Amino acid sequence: MAQANKQSNMPIIHLNAAGIDIGSKFHVVAVGSDKAIEPVRTFQSFTADLHDMAKWLKSCEVTSIAMESTGIYWIPAFEILESYGFEVFLVNARKSKNLPGRKTDVNDAQWIQRLHQFGLLRASFRPDKQIAVLRAYIRQRERLLDFKASHIQHMQKALMQMNLQLHHVVSDITGATGIKIIRAIIAGEHQPAVLAQHRDIRCKESSETIEKSLKGNYQEEHLFVLTQAVELFDYYTQKVNECDRQIEATLNFLGKDKQPLEKPLPKARHRTKQSNALTFDVRSSLYKILGIDLTQIHSVGPSLALKLIAECGTDMSRWPSSKHFTSWLCLSPGNKISGGKVLSSRTRRSSSRATAALRLAAITIGRTSTALGAFYRRLSARTGKAKAVTATARKIAVLFYNALRYGMEYVDPGANYYEARYQKRLFDNLSKRAAALGYVLQENKNQELAK
Repeated sequence: MAQANKQSNMPIIHLNAAGIDIGSKFHVVAVGSDKAIEPVRTFQSFTADLHDMAKWLKSCEVTSIAMESTGIYWIPAFEILESYGFEVFLVNARKSKNLPGRKTDVNDAQWIQRLHQFGLLRASFRPDKQIAVLRAYIRQRERLLDFKASHIQHMQKALMQMNLQLHHVVSDITGATGIKIIRAIIAGEHQPAVLAQHRDIRCKESSETIEKSLKGNYQEEHLFVLTQAVELFDYYTQKVNECDRQIEATLNFLGKDKQPLEKPLPKARHRTKQSNALTFDVRSSLYKILGIDLTQIHSVGPSLALKLIAECGTDMSRWPSSKHFTSWLCLSPGNKISGGKVLSSRTRRSSSRATAALRLAAITIGRTSTALGAFYRRLSARTGKAKAVTATARKIAVLFYNALRYGMEYVDPGANYYEARYQKRLFDNLSKRAAALGYVLQENKNQELAK
């Protein structure tokens, strides 16, 4: 490899570079041929072997390491190597794909080392330590909510097997009315008139309708299934609350060194409490850390703001501009050009949780009478809902970036803002075309005639 480096005209960016091919059982490590007599070694994935790998790399005077993000197998190796003071590059596997030919773990490690040596690999985004901790708690909370939702379905199925039509008369069987009735059924009360008395005053349906829906065929096996589903529902609710306490403690740790803010927290734009919302005041905690209220942006509620912070961090300077940020989120048009011809401009597929959350927010805002909602509806009618969701999600991402990077406060320009801009752009284009043909556009003041 030293001879190849002498023959190459490419400058060496990382002089003391190493490459690691990550595996589930073992990792193959490659260093420069001038760094060790045996430049490629294999280490088992046990913790003791990972420490031996770090010590061997230290003895080879390696300072920078590149590895592929293979599943979750890279996490222990990454954290241990980082603790030894190495500069570790976590690389997307698509960026380090080897040339066609014989493929072995040794060749892969050497190829990663060579690409990294010449600075041809870019490190994937990884947030700071405390943000990574926050992200782990929030992702765990989302998994618990998925498990909790599955047991709500089990409860509904057990009710249907007993022909109890509770889900047809209440919007949520785990709401104030539904859960009281279900717990009474488990406790042994099967009289419809008595069960209907648990109706909450906010329930739209009358007690008579609820009583009629609760005349069912109670069977022991179905009651057993319902009982277990409710117990599991309560168990996961408890675990979600434990996650909320850990998230609150992490946010308090992130904000403990922040200076007190002069401006008070603005009034909440979102008054309604979301289902599965966290059990503490997320807005206050984030405002103390960031110094700006992200929930003033339409469609960005406390939960979405917290998720975006957990996935993207608080330091937006890692992306030079909002265009880089939206490109990282795969919300910008692609750039596939060959021979001066644009082959494709489709947005890339993404598994980012932040991107998925922004797309859901774009769908939600399309039903509001705001500037972003008007933009979504106009674009949806013209190009289709898929492109409208992507474009609106990109606008929300830009607002999020500008708020964190520059402290810009969001002010809704109104539902007619984007429509007025579109009409002005259309008028300017028509004026240019008319001028090219020697004509001048003139306003028709007779509205009746114009109609």
